[in-house]
Amino acid sequence: MLKVNNLNVSYGAIHAIHDVSLEVKQGEIVSLIGANGAGKTTTLHTISGMKKATSGEVLFEGKNLLTTDCHKILGLGMAHVPEGRRIFAQLTVEENLQMGAFIRNDKEAIEEDIQDIYRRFPRLKERRLQYAGTLSGGEQQMLAIGRALMGKPRLLLMDEPSMGLSPLLVKEIFKIIQEVNKDGMTILLVEQNAKMALSIANRAYVLETGRVSMEGDAKELMNDDKVRKAYLGA
Repeated sequence: MLKVNNLNVSYGAIHAIHDVSLEVKQGEIVSLIGANGAGKTTTLHTISGMKKATSGEVLFEGKNLLTTDCHKILGLGMAHVPEGRRIFAQLTVEENLQMGAFIRNDKEAIEEDIQDIYRRFPRLKERRLQYAGTLSGGEQQMLAIGRALMGKPRLLLMDEPSMGLSPLLVKEIFKIIQEVNKDGMTILLVEQNAKMALSIANRAYVLETGRVSMEGDAKELMNDDKVRKAYLGA
């Protein structure tokens, strides 16, 4: 579904991403783990068109996204849940969900999908007329996921969904990610909580200083001594 080939990204004179290659197959959860500053978010931003690459390929269902305008990528079937949620704080919960469907014009189906989001996230239904900026961190993350799903994507890019959340809420968010995946959503997950990310992923890539240093089956990586010492606190 998604193939990244020899991706290079720079910020001025700083070469941030070095020949990164990765693949996400339909139906998978693929995790991208690494320390702060390893280049995980930059990789996601480049895949979704928010950052320009200096070279390489990003192929989504055969189409090269590096030659596609950023605002057209959602229409191709890819959505990005950004780091820090980035919900519209001054809009209500329901208005945020409606904004997630801005590329659609099927009004009846949009309303049905909003109700589906409320079934998946009952707390959002309770707060549907509340300003999004007044929600808790966990509720904002649920809203960010729900807003992305309103675009009817086939691939979901998720950037640090556990950031700033309590351990209990982290478990809840990861359970939601698994449920969304079981419903057919393919997911590329960037996450600093390596233990949680590897526990739900099919495969994973380890990014170190802008380079892929390891890749493979997520469970095997979880049991790898180097990964355990560097990222799992073992």
